[in-house]
Amino acid sequence: MKMVRTLSLLGFLLSWSSITFAVELHGYIQWNKLCPDYGALASAKVLLDAGKMSGRVTRNGNFSILDVPPGTYVLSVLSHDYSFDHVRIDVSPSETLPEVRPYIFGTPLLTTTSFNLPYPIVLTPRHKNRYFSPRESFNLLGMFQSPMMMIMVLTGVMMLAMPYIVKQLDPETLDGLKGHATAASIEKSIQNGDPRGLSALLSAGEETKASTPVAKSNTGPSTLQQRKGGKGNKRR
Repeated sequence: MKMVRTLSLLGFLLSWSSITFAVELHGYIQWNKLCPDYGALASAKVLLDAGKMSGRVTRNGNFSILDVPPGTYVLSVLSHDYSFDHVRIDVSPSETLPEVRPYIFGTPLLTTTSFNLPYPIVLTPRHKNRYFSPRESFNLLGMFQSPMMMIMVLTGVMMLAMPYIVKQLDPETLDGLKGHATAASIEKSIQNGDPRGLSALLSAGEETKASTPVAKSNTGPSTLQQRKGGKGNKRR
């Protein structure tokens, strides 16, 4: 029984000490051209440590958070249409008023700055949230700035200009280009392992052999006739 009474007494003392050292935070929203009144702000809440404790913003812009125990907190504003700066709040049992400092979201709370903000806390809307971006209109010049579109246009111009370029070429130059194109296609097919390239190469070799003239030797018959004539002359 004594142990139970002792534990209950300690719990009561701890709860009483936390209530005694708890602080009530006060502040207000400073209206500006971006957010002129509560009608533009609509419903908003002030949060400590992302919702551990919170308070509503009234129509005149004031807010309060009750019974904040000693510690270090990050104060933020939950608003649908507007963004606010984060604020660091340090509540100390030895101080009657909390210390307010600027805070950059994501930085560790162990680092402190010597620059203090005024109390009660003053929060100002920084910018309006935009959830929808306007659809871009059709831009003909922007379409032709695309690399793919430029390649397509150049290819079309080359296809249209190719017949006129071919007409201006000499017949010898045109035959040379055709020969180079045929050789390139045969070489490519051989590299790819296509048997048609090898057959084309063999057929081209046979055509070149057939096209070259064969020199006939005219010395054979004449020499034979001379020898026969010589033998006849001797017999006579």
